[in-house]
Formats: sequence, C-alpha cells, structure tokens
Amino acid sequence: MSKALLRGMGTFFKECSHPESRWSKCPHPYKIRYRNVAGKQTVESGFANQDNAIERLVEMYKARKGAPRSQSKAERIQKYGSMRFEEYAAEWKTGQRDLAASSMRHLDSLLSNHVLPALGSRRMDSFDHKVVDRFIQAMERNGVGLATQANAYDKLKAILLDAHRLGIFEENPLEGVKPPQYDSARAVIPSVAQLQEIRSAGDDVFRLIVDLMSGCGMRNGEAAAVNVNNIVADDIYRVSEQVNQKTRQYGRLKHRKVGEYRDVPLPVRIKETIEWYAGRHGTTDGCLLKHPMDPARTFPYYYLSNQWQRIKRSEEIDIPEGMVMYGFRHFFASNCLSKRIPITDVAEWMGHNSIDVTFKIYRHLMPGSIGRLRLTCRYTKTV
Repeated sequence: MSKALLRGMGTFFKECSHPESRWSKCPHPYKIRYRNVAGKQTVESGFANQDNAIERLVEMYKARKGAPRSQSKAERIQKYGSMRFEEYAAEWKTGQRDLAASSMRHLDSLLSNHVLPALGSRRMDSFDHKVVDRFIQAMERNGVGLATQANAYDKLKAILLDAHRLGIFEENPLEGVKPPQYDSARAVIPSVAQLQEIRSAGDDVFRLIVDLMSGCGMRNGEAAAVNVNNIVADDIYRVSEQVNQKTRQYGRLKHRKVGEYRDVPLPVRIKETIEWYAGRHGTTDGCLLKHPMDPARTFPYYYLSNQWQRIKRSEEIDIPEGMVMYGFRHFFASNCLSKRIPITDVAEWMGHNSIDVTFKIYRHLMPGSIGRLRLTCRYTKTV
C-alpha cells in the first residue's frame, strides 16, 4: 500500500499488513519511491515516521526541480565519477547543516580516523559492493570496535547513496553488503537493585541526573538542563534543550532544529525526585542545575563524570562490568521494551533520528504508552 503526494513528488508507503490508519503505530519503517535528479526511480527506507518520509520526498523534489536542465546524466557522471572520495565527502559534508556541533565532531572523527585513510584517494566511480566489503573487513582485522564499525559504515553508506542518487553508479554499491552489527552486549544495563545502589552512592546532583536518564531516557546533557517549567503534565516532561559540552551553553537537542522538542514519560518516582531537589536546593528561572561556583553558568559535565569515576574506583558498589554512564539511558530503553511498549515510541522518547538506531542497539530486548510507563519506575524511595 502506498500514498501519493503532489504529481511528480513520489510516494511513501509501508510494506506490511497493517492498514494505513495504523501506520503511525506499527513498528515497520516507512519507505519512499521517487525519481532522482538523474530521472532514475529510487527507493529509500528506514524513515521512522510519515513526516520524515515526506520531508525527504520534498527535499528530493526540490533538488530535481532545481537541477540545471543543461547538465545531462553523462555530464554528472563525468564530473562526480572522476572525483576522489575525499573531495566528494567534503562537498557532501557541507550539506549536513542539520547536525549539532557534537554530531559534526563525531562525523569528522569517523571520516578522518576510519573512512578517509582507507578510501579517501579512490575515484567515486570505482566503488562497488566488493570495495565496501573490503573496507568493513579491514576494520575487523584492525580491531575496530563494533559500534565504531557500524557508525563508520553508516557514514560511508550515506555518502555513497548520495552519489547513487546522482546517477554515478549503475547499481547500488551497497547492494548485498552485510553491514557491521552492533554488539548488543556492549549496552551494559544495570538491574533495578544495582541502579538503586548506584544512585544512592552519589550526591543530590548525581541522584537527580541518574533518575532523569534512567526514568525519562534523557541524555546527560539534556538532564543537565532540567527545568521544572518543562513539566507540562503530571506524567509528561518536555525535553527542549541541552547543555552543549563544547560551548557550555544551552543549545538545541541532538537531531532537532532550534525550537523543536520531544515529550517523554515522567514516572511518578522521577517527578518526586525533581520536586524534592527543587525544594531542597531551589531553582534559577526554573533550572535545577547550575555551575556549583557560579549560578550564572551552566552545569559542568566534568562534575558528573568525576563522581561516576569516584564511585567506580571505590569498588564499594555493585556496578556491572563494562557499564558506562550511558547505561542509565540503556536502563530506560530496557524498562520500556520489557513492558512491551512499541519500539516506535521508545525511539521517539529517546530522541533517535531513526528507529533503525533503536532497533540496532536494543533488538535483543524486544519480546501507547506514556501512561503505561509511568507505573513501571517504582524502586525504593530514599530521598
């Protein structure tokens, strides 16, 4: 089943048995079909929601309409096919204007440390599935971690698909490639008892942030920007900004534009923690966390990191081997999926830009829903 938009724009659809009225709730990703700037019919998948699918169709429709008519497919192939990958990647990167500063740094790191050293000098028209396979195999031989392998492949994939849309390749150079699989064992998740013990080992700030990450699925930068004014309902918190670790200023959310937000479940237990902290320490314009030496400045990330390292070094707390602070966010996802909450909801609450990311990390945990989740976070009250 598919749905057409304006004439010539293309269609979005799902390849599943659910009727269109259930598309927004079913876990299957959206697909789109359109003609690229070279006039070739193209299918893309992996869109978490209808808005993302339509946005992509509009983007490609504008690109096709805006492409110079005097430039033939042969001219595009000649121009970009002979271009070195490093040069093409640099041009592609300038178009990634929606990336936050931290995401751009991550992209630069993956390109400079993994992709460009292996493929930078290669001509664009020389890529095929064998070249991509050899790149993945080289990362495996060099002992690159599975998470990094997956991230590096995702960036290479995005660049090559962009070139494919220009018509550089007759066939998709990724067709038949088996991508690296993120090792789910690396997502180390504490038990409820371990989480309770860990959160009680730090000070009030540490306890608040652990509760926000494990109970609401916030990133640590989002938890650092917690504000009582963002409690928009008894069971809903609106995540609208984060503390940027580089600029140390409040900034837009990851994978979101300025002014965009996401609403996440607010379990009773976490709401009580927020109110308890505000009652004990007060707020500044609604903000709970500020720099301990200067309330005019944002909360410093190192303050949290130092406590976490101190707690780990003490060896007095039962912390799962290999767990990092992100394990508190993993706990949130695990808790949701164990209660059979749809993975589409979990992906939205965690702020992932694609359901594929959520599925890649948490597929081993899978067996509407804010109201269901607010009853699941019920560990012992100690504050």
